[in-house]
Amino acid sequence: QVQLVESGGGLVQPGGSLKLSCAASGFSTDSYAIGWFRQAPGKEREAVSCISSRADRTYYADSVKGRFTISRDNAKNTVYLQMNSLKPEDTAVYYCATHRSGPLSTSSSYDYWGQGTQVTVSS
Repeated sequence: QVQLVESGGGLVQPGGSLKLSCAASGFSTDSYAIGWFRQAPGKEREAVSCISSRADRTYYADSVKGRFTISRDNAKNTVYLQMNSLKPEDTAVYYCATHRSGPLSTSSSYDYWGQGTQVTVSS
């Protein structure tokens, strides 16, 4: 059974950092590109970052470039999202998903999704 579980979310002050983890089971992450998406209340789900199966290509949304870093440890079947210099507008539920085909920044290109982890940036 394919399963993705996100963790590492929480409440952080503006300028702070969090590291999200996406632990996979039921398949080998080295077979898939993995993406991180986020959805804030009243807004559409948006792509944040994606990493290829061999970690030789990455994608970042313009809004997070220079602040977020995606990485993966295929031996641990886990993908990470290091988030630095967090802003209130980063507040959202963050999801990871496996890329099936199509544009990396499009949610319909992904098939399996985790349940999400809440990130709140507030003073």
